[in-house]
Amino acid sequence: MSILSVEIGQRIRNYRLQQKLSQEELAEKCGLHPTYIGQVERGEKNATIESISKIASGLNISLSMLFEHIEDYEKNNSNYPSIAYSLVQSVSESNQEKIVKIIQTILELR
Repeated sequence: MSILSVEIGQRIRNYRLQQKLSQEELAEKCGLHPTYIGQVERGEKNATIESISKIASGLNISLSMLFEHIEDYEKNNSNYPSIAYSLVQSVSESNQEKIVKIIQTILELR
């Protein structure tokens, strides 16, 4: 399993959880099998762009959102801004706001 497959899978899982969808519900929206969704989320399957497009459509997000900043992550797994972006993206909007306020407070204390 590649770093890229794992990262894309994690992003899919994060978007799915934000929307409070089960793997079965997402699979139904995409016309894919629930087992396949799970394998993609775990980075076990190297999904085709067609499958990724169906999943993005089922999540009501664009492909560009799904792949945003992915080149940074692929180039250097210790790229902390990219890792932070992925982590923040994985939580609800209200929690994103709290995280940003925490970061701002920390930076002000420096």
